[in-house]
Amino acid sequence: MSKQPLIIFDTTLRDGEQSPGASMNRDEKVRIALMLEKLRVDVMEAGFAAASLGDFEAVKAVAEAVKDSVVCSLSRAIEQDIDAAGRALAGAARGRIHTFIATSPIHMRHKLQMEPDQVIERAVAAVKKARSLCDDVEFSCEDAGRSELDFLCRIVEAAIDAGAGTINIPDTVGYALPIPFGEMMGELIRRVPNSDKAVFSVHCHNDLGLAVANSLSAVTAGARQVECTINGLGERAGNASLEEIVMAVRTRQDILEVDTRIETRYIVPASRLVSTITGFPVQPNKAIVGKNAFAHESGIHQDGVLKHRETYEIMAAEDVGWHTNAIVLGKHSGRNAFRSRLNELGVRFASDEELNAAFALFKQLADKKHEIFDEDLQALVTDTRAAVRAERFRLVSLEVTSKTGETPLAQVVLQQDGEDRMVSAQGSGPVDAVFKAIEQVANSQAELELYSVNAITSGTDSQGEVTVRLQRGGRIVNGLGADTDIVIASAKAYVNALNALASRSERRHPQEAHEGP
Repeated sequence: MSKQPLIIFDTTLRDGEQSPGASMNRDEKVRIALMLEKLRVDVMEAGFAAASLGDFEAVKAVAEAVKDSVVCSLSRAIEQDIDAAGRALAGAARGRIHTFIATSPIHMRHKLQMEPDQVIERAVAAVKKARSLCDDVEFSCEDAGRSELDFLCRIVEAAIDAGAGTINIPDTVGYALPIPFGEMMGELIRRVPNSDKAVFSVHCHNDLGLAVANSLSAVTAGARQVECTINGLGERAGNASLEEIVMAVRTRQDILEVDTRIETRYIVPASRLVSTITGFPVQPNKAIVGKNAFAHESGIHQDGVLKHRETYEIMAAEDVGWHTNAIVLGKHSGRNAFRSRLNELGVRFASDEELNAAFALFKQLADKKHEIFDEDLQALVTDTRAAVRAERFRLVSLEVTSKTGETPLAQVVLQQDGEDRMVSAQGSGPVDAVFKAIEQVANSQAELELYSVNAITSGTDSQGEVTVRLQRGGRIVNGLGADTDIVIASAKAYVNALNALASRSERRHPQEAHEGP
């Protein structure tokens, strides 16, 4: 029996960055988008074009860079939002405008302060406006999980008549349970007279840990698009996890009537890239992409897997991108081999200057490490792009003294607006001393909300990857730094975060700009 296609709609770049501290700049969004294209997602939601100039430019850049996947922009059911989405998507090979309005009684009464008939009128006008700019229009009923079924039937029918080709039914607050949610989806499809003219979609949040279960329940009831994110990233408890949805569908072909076109061997590389850019580490026991997902410690399990893999593994680790990925590159390797490997990882250089800067950092790293891993290269690219931008602050040099029984002392040379400043400070530890020294120059008045260290690979020569999260005046930014010396990595991360705060292309955090499905 032939399988029906299940459309994978990835919203890592939009809903995923609504996690506090997960905001991405334009270049980072393009970098992730190119990896999503290698993953072969059907649709990627690049952002909310009307939220700010930075978001508009990011959606525009993704739309112009991506050729295979549909690129989508979210918009409220407001004319100026839809116009902004249309302009941002003008350069897309295939674009989609995704407009939404709340449909639950609590949202209509307290947030919109509109009567149900007014909400339907606004939805119809928004869909028609979007269709005048774009042939591919999606309409979402925000908080559909708590909406009345009769009203959902009315507004969905009207939206399809107005030209919406995709109807999204979100569980916006993660309130649903799998069986009743699936039943609601099935009933909606049966009761809406023109349901055959649209693809029904589902967008589930994970507040009760049921986003994937609710999504699959909706699929069994007739939904043919799932909206999800890499690593389950998203506001509050996150969204349905792309990797879990895809591999559940691929693994249980005996039950599910659908399949995806996802190139699963890029799942782990995509997971690592998103984790690196957002600074959100993947928990070790995370399904599919956690480092323990295919690890076996129990003697019984080890014995079974050695005799026959399928005794304890329901999928092959290699199928999702787990493999021994040491590359035969060293200090004698040339630029072509270096560039070729990064191309395989979905990294494209914007200029020869950027390539040369990355290659120089690679040579420095090769002098420190015997083996260079893909994860090292991804971190190296992040460092490169920070280095080639015109930044307000740049770490020139760092010296730290730390002895048992003595207070650590850091001496830092920090370049500010092109001028070198030498400062020193003491702290409770070497990292604390470094941060205090940097702050003598920066005087950022920002609060340190997160300091996180992760080993990129195994071994004592592993690079440490540090995430620093700063908050000032309601604005949250992440800084990333990697080095085989964890103190230097920490300084790089702090300086990277300061540059994000000082950025002239100010962006509000997505949660401040709008709500969404």
